[in-house]
Amino acid sequence: MAERPASSTSTGGVAHSRSAAARTAPSNRSGDALFDLVQSARADVLAALLENPDFDRDHAALLPILLERKDLPETVLERISKRTRWMDDAAVRRKLVAHAHVPRRVATRLLREFHLLDLVQFSLQPSTPPESRRLAEELIVGRIGQLPLGQKKMLARRGSANVAGALLAESAAAVVAAALDNSFLSEAQVLKALSRRTLEAHAVSAIGHHAKWSQHRAVRLALVVHPHVPPELALAFLPELPRRDLEDLAAHPNLSASARQYFQNELARRLRLAKAPGTT
Repeated sequence: MAERPASSTSTGGVAHSRSAAARTAPSNRSGDALFDLVQSARADVLAALLENPDFDRDHAALLPILLERKDLPETVLERISKRTRWMDDAAVRRKLVAHAHVPRRVATRLLREFHLLDLVQFSLQPSTPPESRRLAEELIVGRIGQLPLGQKKMLARRGSANVAGALLAESAAAVVAAALDNSFLSEAQVLKALSRRTLEAHAVSAIGHHAKWSQHRAVRLALVVHPHVPPELALAFLPELPRRDLEDLAAHPNLSASARQYFQNELARRLRLAKAPGTT
């Protein structure tokens, strides 16, 4: 005979009994009882389990298993973050902050305690959630001003694209050079740096002379209209720019009078060549 569906009253009683069992379940020699509860799909059971004295005693073994679960809700992660003794464990802190559902305020608090190199490694790990990665990068960039030159150069070489991009604004030429060689640096970050009219002349020049970035069409267009581009660099790029780009650049609203004259002269030169006998 098929079982009759449980009533709402009996269902509520079962749920309460499971939570109560999770709160008081003893740890046996094999740890099977608590291990089974760690796999529960119910947030109330997991919350009760965190209050279990035996779970607290064996948290070093059980918490890493629990934090491997990708479906943990924010409420459970928040409860874990409030247990001071558990947070003394560096491995637990790393797993918690790397969880995709960790609350932003918890991630921010934990990441602030990371050493610089730990933040760099965390930001580069493929498994790091995008929001936590962005928080780590913000914290790294926020520390740049207080770092000695050696650490800035290290960050420029090893940091993420966002970190390397931020270091393009540094006054030290060696830091800018290292950032431009960073394998994570993207065209978007170079263009973002060039969009700042306050970017120093040495950085603009370094980008314009870089073997890789100076070959990008979008980078060249951004370079030739930058107020700090060396005139000789801008003039070197003009002959290779398409006529349509030159016409657009000549009408750029923030262009200096001298730069505008460069573009107009180049357009006039091409017009003369097009009209010269023997040209097609």
